[in-house]
Formats: sequence, structure tokens, C-alpha cells
Amino acid sequence: MTGAANSTADSIWKNAWTLDELTRLTRGTLVDHLGIHFVEIGDNQLVAELRVTSSTAQRMGFLHGGASLALAETVGSLASQMAVDRDAYAAVGLDINANHCRPVSAGETVRAVATPLHLGRQTHVWEVRVETDDKKLVCIARLTTAIKAKSGTAGLKAA
Repeated sequence: MTGAANSTADSIWKNAWTLDELTRLTRGTLVDHLGIHFVEIGDNQLVAELRVTSSTAQRMGFLHGGASLALAETVGSLASQMAVDRDAYAAVGLDINANHCRPVSAGETVRAVATPLHLGRQTHVWEVRVETDDKKLVCIARLTTAIKAKSGTAGLKAA
């Protein structure tokens, strides 16, 4: 599925989301500056792409590890936000760790796929795989997010 989140019972998303909405939410942020583009909302995953340019490469011309982590945290934290009631809760990054497995040269595009490992009331844990076009693993990350009640919803239990 590429446009909007599936509203079936199989979907983990609590509200309907679109790729255009994700783009609007991240306009003018680091996500926009790095050139991260959301490309797919599946029933249980969020996918984004990043082209390796001089803005996202390290001095030797390969994808910077920090850019891989920014991509992983972006996709995982937005997926976490999508998996809670957006009016009542906010998902915020708590911890991220990653292994960098292979270099990617300038001009290539990487794809990050975030899938949930744990969707609890107070924390979520996401696996984010960053891969090349031919599915070679570039970076594997695990992101933990905290689920916090928004202001004015203090009486609610966590999602």
C-alpha cells in the first residue's frame, strides 16, 4: 500500500495517515534538509528513501553513519507516532543503536523500513533496516520510543 494507511483490523495504525501528510509534518526540519522521502505506508511498516549526496556523505563520499541513524530514527519515530492516537499521545525517541554493515556511494539511494518489535502502552521498539536498491543491508537499527500523554490528557493511561 502506498497512499494512505490501511484502515483494516490488520493495520497497526491508530489513525489514517498519508504520505503527503508525513511530508507536510517534516517540512523545514532535518528530515527535509537531508532529503528523506516517505514512499510507503504498509499495514505494519513505514518506508522512506534517502539519496546519498554531498549533504549526506562523509569525507570519502560514502553515506555518513549519522545520516543512516537520522533516517532510521525518522522512520521509526514517525511510525511509532502513527501507531498511537495522535490526539492523545506523542511518541518521542528514547534510545537508538545501530550497526553499519556496508558503504553506499554518492548517487545511490537507500531505503529504510521500520517494523515494530514491541508496541506497548509506554514504549515501542522498532527495527529499522536500511538497504540498497538490491536489498543489501547497509545499516540495522533498533529504536525505542517513549509514549507520552499530550498536554490536557494527563488522566489517560499510556497507549
